[in-house]
Amino acid sequence: MIKLNNIHKSYEMGNNSLHVLKGIDLEIEQGDFVSIMGSSGSGKSTLLNILGMLDNYDKGSYHLAGNLIQNMSEKKSAKLRNDMVGFVFQSFNLISFKNAMENVALPLYYKGIPRKKRNLIAMEYLEKMGLKEWANHMPNEMSGGQKQRVAIARALISNPKIILADEPTGALDSATSYEVMEILKDVNDSGITVIIVTHEHDIAALTNQIIRLKDGLIHEIIRNGELKEFKKNLIRGLEIA
Repeated sequence: MIKLNNIHKSYEMGNNSLHVLKGIDLEIEQGDFVSIMGSSGSGKSTLLNILGMLDNYDKGSYHLAGNLIQNMSEKKSAKLRNDMVGFVFQSFNLISFKNAMENVALPLYYKGIPRKKRNLIAMEYLEKMGLKEWANHMPNEMSGGQKQRVAIARALISNPKIILADEPTGALDSATSYEVMEILKDVNDSGITVIIVTHEHDIAALTNQIIRLKDGLIHEIIRNGELKEFKKNLIRGLEIA
């Protein structure tokens, strides 16, 4: 599904160059539920942006569903992105002057689907999120959890193969964070690959694989039996605290 080979990424900062990713090798299979962790500046958001074709890389290769993602035109990358990827952000990124239904329906507008049809589909997704009665409410009338569920519905409406979520629980309280993660787990159970960036260990522990970045490199990958031990240690640490 996703295959990265020796990915490098630098940013020019005046007369200096900041080398953010320093040779990332990674494979993620269809249906995986993955979290990416790392300290500030480790490169996790840069990696997510490259996966979502929101940013280019300098060296290496990135294959998505067999497609080499490299030096694509904006038109071609936008089409592939719209067909393959749904995005969820910490700040929700809802349009303030559109109601919940209109926000969810927006990706279908860019696909040329008529207004009546896209609004009907948007209502179906809002109902799945338990927000049917909130369809005509504006973002400023909703709680953080409700806004994030609207954002997830918007990400799902195009039937993507992958959901990329950048700190999806970062602006939420603990109870609401777990509710959002339960929704993402249900999304993953439907066969969609889910990749989240998080700094919260308890949130990462709810995924099936944890990728730790350090100084622009993959420091470790925790999966299967190792993940069970990680969860045990996390619970033990919470009990001591």
